[in-house]
Amino acid sequence: MTKTDPFLTELTAPDMPFAIGERRGMRRFTNAPPTLDALIESARRHGSATFLVEGGARLTFDEVFARRDALAAALPIASGDRVVICMRNRAAWMIGFLAVMRAGGVAVLVNSRGAPEELRAAVEECSPALVLADRERAALLDQSGFGGAILRAKDFPLEGGAGFVPPSRGADDPAAILFTSGTTGRVKGAVLTHGNMVTALMSVQLSGLMVLHDVARRLGLAPEQLLAGAPQAGVLLVYPLFHISGLVSAFLSPLLAGSKVVVMRRWDADEALRLIAVERISMFTGVPTMLWDVLHRAKLSEADLSSLTNIASGGQALPINLLDAMREFCPGAAMGTGYGMTETAGTVAMAVGDDFMRRRASAGRVLDLYELRIEGPGGEQLPPGEAGEIVVRGPTVMQGYWNRPEETAEVLSADGWLHTGDIGYVDDENYIFIVDRKKDMVISGGENIYCAEVERVMSLLPEVGECAAFGMPDERLGERLVAVVVASGLDEDCIRHHVGEHLARYKAPVRVGVSKEPLPRNPIGKIDKNRLRALWPHLAGDQ
Repeated sequence: MTKTDPFLTELTAPDMPFAIGERRGMRRFTNAPPTLDALIESARRHGSATFLVEGGARLTFDEVFARRDALAAALPIASGDRVVICMRNRAAWMIGFLAVMRAGGVAVLVNSRGAPEELRAAVEECSPALVLADRERAALLDQSGFGGAILRAKDFPLEGGAGFVPPSRGADDPAAILFTSGTTGRVKGAVLTHGNMVTALMSVQLSGLMVLHDVARRLGLAPEQLLAGAPQAGVLLVYPLFHISGLVSAFLSPLLAGSKVVVMRRWDADEALRLIAVERISMFTGVPTMLWDVLHRAKLSEADLSSLTNIASGGQALPINLLDAMREFCPGAAMGTGYGMTETAGTVAMAVGDDFMRRRASAGRVLDLYELRIEGPGGEQLPPGEAGEIVVRGPTVMQGYWNRPEETAEVLSADGWLHTGDIGYVDDENYIFIVDRKKDMVISGGENIYCAEVERVMSLLPEVGECAAFGMPDERLGERLVAVVVASGLDEDCIRHHVGEHLARYKAPVRVGVSKEPLPRNPIGKIDKNRLRALWPHLAGDQ
């Protein structure tokens, strides 16, 4: 997928929908619609085809758009108002998002798994005009003391909205705010504009066309012939919709492509296998933990995975042994991976099929719209093959963190270069390889857990003198979060319970070691987590 590919050159020619040119110093889709809502409108053409499957309910594209229109007209908001969406994965979440875009609002996506105080902090951070919530999250917000306006999913209108005229918005206007805790433990929201979101989605579309062309070429067919004989694509939604991967890859991209989306509210490997077989799912994208679960359960149950044509992983590195095992079990499926983050509205590097297998230890090849460089400790640009911090620039990079100018300035330069905090290198063919993280973060089962946030909560216990949270290798999860505390009168269960009460339960350490000695520190006085990792078997009582 390089710029010299003749098919790519054809797709990105000046008179084509994916025309690429330079504007304001960046490569962009010059013929892109100005707003996300305008791009979403193009999906109306899919009409009576099934779009959403949730439990026993099935909604066509026509039905989803009708409900979107009714809700958009009923929302008591003005253009530019922030609207929080706080629900588990469900059709109402998706209709709510589409309606907010239609009504000119800014969708604020909060972690639906958060504890009450987490939810309230995220909600109050953005001073919303309205919160869209399911019954459980509405109750949690009530419990937290939140006093703002809440519209419950059960009260969404199913019809109406005739004559509603959407307000005018532009490419530089905010479209969505997605939250991350950051290394300080403070909640912060990445502001993504309409232009960011439109470009991200069109990049996914373009990459999909390139993959389709590659498959058709190998089969000796025209892409149109391949599509004509193919059934409707089916996508299993397993990512939380408040994650950028869930929003872009598993919801909005299938919407534009005319694919069927089968909704899972929570991860269950056996249920996933059942849905793949019954709904003839063609694309499964999940974190490596989910792939391990599917593979293990499929081998035990002799599950039917024959419908899968694409299997992709994101969120953390794809272990080579897992890749080989999936290819053996699903030989007809193309494997893929990608690299990106919330702050870039999703993927900045991607590789699928043969392109991925050429560099299967990579996180993909940098996409054509992006500039990416590797910086050394002094900010110098490093040559191919040398590892340093990954710094990226492109039209999907966030506007900044909501109401966090200082934290924005720490990661985003005035000319648009984003410091990712990831350590990696690129090769001479622009494949990127991730080797470490600069930021103190653990990725466990695809979930980002910031150690500072967990440490802040543990330190609220008066018995805790010192504490440290860090990651240890785990075959299934990639990493597991563990912690060490210097404390008296506390046991492991008490500390884990305390963290689970204040934060989402997946952020609670899997194990907690209690030390009677001060924690080791490096020469500059910081807790030495590398030393703690070496000491962990002893601290955990495993030896």
